Amino acid sequence: MLSIIIPTLNEEKNIKRVLSIINRTSFIDYEVIIADAGSTDDTLKVAKEFDCIITKGGLPARGRNAGAKIAKGNIFLFLDADLDIKIEDFISESIEKFNENKLDIASFPLYTQKNNIYMNPITLDIFYNIPQRLLKNLFPMGAMGIMVRKELFEKVNGFDETISLAEDHYFVQQADKIGKFGIISSVKMYMPLRRFQRDGYFRTAFKYLICAINLAFGKPSRNVKYDFNHYDDK
Repeated sequence: MLSIIIPTLNEEKNIKRVLSIINRTSFIDYEVIIADAGSTDDTLKVAKEFDCIITKGGLPARGRNAGAKIAKGNIFLFLDADLDIKIEDFISESIEKFNENKLDIASFPLYTQKNNIYMNPITLDIFYNIPQRLLKNLFPMGAMGIMVRKELFEKVNGFDETISLAEDHYFVQQADKIGKFGIISSVKMYMPLRRFQRDGYFRTAFKYLICAINLAFGKPSRNVKYDFNHYDDK
């Protein structure tokens, strides 16, 4: 069974899209768990319309761990609530590649939902996708979407809730030490630019760069300010 776990906070504008994408799958044996951090909009109403299981969450790491605690599947798929996925049946494709390559943990290529001069396919390829492939055996990376076997998740004690930013990359790196990591390149995840637009492209990129450098030296970032907010214009 596959457990899809999504942390949320005021994501009514996005969660319906994600749940609709999941709903297109021909894969039958799955559940969707929404770990909500106290939404005041219609996030939970939408989740209930899609028959999701709802539990109390918090910041992303805590939400993912909370969802995992009640999950019934032997494989977990952690997704961000604001992503987009173009492939028609990404769940079946992901499960097939995951099992075919005998993986224990996997991540996906990242692209942007909208492109501009700062963030576009070339930018993401240069700064994320190509390094992700080239450094997968040295510095494995994962964000927006992470698939992992329950047994491995429990062995690394889930996501470190004391890390303020890039806890997903840290989780992948810890899991890679005892499990087989791979990239499901046929399934692309598309992320929004709202955080970059609200906080500034260079400021946000610099923040992620500092986190990456810290991780490279085995020191995850625990004091970087992180807002778990919807970042949509009012």
